[in-house]
Parts: sequence; structure tokens; C-alpha cells
Amino acid sequence: MNLKQIFKKLKGEKEKESAQAQTTSHWIKCKSCLSLMFFKEVESLAMVCPKCGYHMRINTKKRIELLCDEGSFVEFDSELHPNDPLKFVDKKSYKKRLEEAFKKTGKTSSVVSGEATINQLPVSLVVFDFSFMGGSLGSVEGEKITRACIRAIEKKQGLIIISASGGARMQESTHSLMQMAKTSAALKKLHNAKLPYISILTDPTFGGVSASFAFLGDVIIAEPGALVGFAGARVIKQTIGKDLPEGFQKSEFLLEHGSIDMVVERKDIKKTVFDLMSMFYQ
Repeated sequence: MNLKQIFKKLKGEKEKESAQAQTTSHWIKCKSCLSLMFFKEVESLAMVCPKCGYHMRINTKKRIELLCDEGSFVEFDSELHPNDPLKFVDKKSYKKRLEEAFKKTGKTSSVVSGEATINQLPVSLVVFDFSFMGGSLGSVEGEKITRACIRAIEKKQGLIIISASGGARMQESTHSLMQMAKTSAALKKLHNAKLPYISILTDPTFGGVSASFAFLGDVIIAEPGALVGFAGARVIKQTIGKDLPEGFQKSEFLLEHGSIDMVVERKDIKKTVFDLMSMFYQ
């Protein structure tokens, strides 16, 4: 049984589980201020803590709902499935990890790509899902981003990429690292076509993603408090042997030091992106 057949089988099992699932928890605890709140209250605020403003992680479906006009999103390339070119095994085989990620999320990749409208303005859109193998960048993810760039050029649309990733997918080794160059080259073509690219960084955005397309936007936006960087703070400290500034990988620090252009609250993201895109098209 190949991976595609396995994904199909698991999809049927997941749909059955979802149909039987019932909500058992009505409370949620903020990881920042530790306040205990009604889940519905926090959900109505787009998963932002009403006590301290902490932006909790959300899935791709919620991101699309917040950014795009209702019912306007059309997904492309959902048929793409990862394979296992290296037959990679660490504590588990890569094949097994893909099966588990699919069963957990119902997706075959950490990226959802397509097109939508924002206040009736057509855009191409790529959204990362951190719950699928830490939002890691593999061959399928790179291919989806590249195809999104090509479609944007063909349709003369702006491109938006919402990143949430731990970086390149180690199970694909060099195949994964090559996606950094591949996506950067595709974005260069978009730039040459004089079409806008807005990069939105969410918590967390690290590794090969931050070292490539995430920081190539014409405008780079981050959510409040998002952790963004290449390597983790502990690894950096061990490497350079020095103490690091407090909060040096948070979006506010990056804004203060000129690494990003804006920090935008989740409730304002749709208006901000629309205003920016409209300005580019003038």
C-alpha cells in the first residue's frame, strides 16, 4: 500500500471519528497570563486572550475565515502528497510520521494554498498549519508555494503567505533545503512581474522558512508576541557564549530593530492587508 492509499484510508477513519466527536471542554487557559476563561469567549475574539492580548495559535481554517471574504477561498493542489525519497527513519519512520500527521490534522501537507478575495480584491494565498509536523517545509510545501506564485503571475494577483513553521523538514534532508531556493526563485519572478507579496509571520516562524520566503515580502507583518528567528534562543546562546537581550526574537523587538515592517493585531489583519494590497494596485 503506497502513501496515497494510506492517506485515503486514514481520511475515512478521521471523518468517522469527527462525526462521533463531542466537545468536552468549555474552558481554556491562557499560556501567557494563565487566566482561565470560557472557550467561547476567547473563540469570539479570534483566539486572543481578553485579559492580556496574547495571540494563541489558530488553524488554517480560522486564518482563512479571518482574512478572506466569506466563502471566497478556493483551494488548489490539495491532491499533492509527500513521498519518502530517502526512506528516512529516526525514532519513527517518515512514513509513519506522515500517517500520524494526517490522522491528527486531516491534511497531507503543512500548507494550504489557493485563491480568495479580500473585500472583493482577488489574491493568491498560502497558509501554514503548525499542527502538521510543526509546519515544516518539505517538497510538497515548496511546490505549493511555487505554484501559488505562478498562478498569481498568470492571474495578475498579489500573493500573501502566512507562515507558522519550525523550519525545513529534516526527514527530507536536501530535498527540503532546496525548497528555500525554489520558492525564493519563484518569488523573484513575481517581483519581476511587478506584483505585490505580503508576508505574515505568526508564532512561531523559524529555520529555513524565516531564512527564505518569509523575509522576502514587499511588506512583512507579524502578529503581536510572535516568536520569529532562525535558531532557538538556547542554541544561539550556546553558540556565541553570551547572554541575549530579553525578548530578542519577539515581533516587537524585530520591529524596533527594523527586521519587519509592522506588528498588527489579529482583529485588524484583514483591513491592513486590504489597504496595503489596494495601495500596490494603484
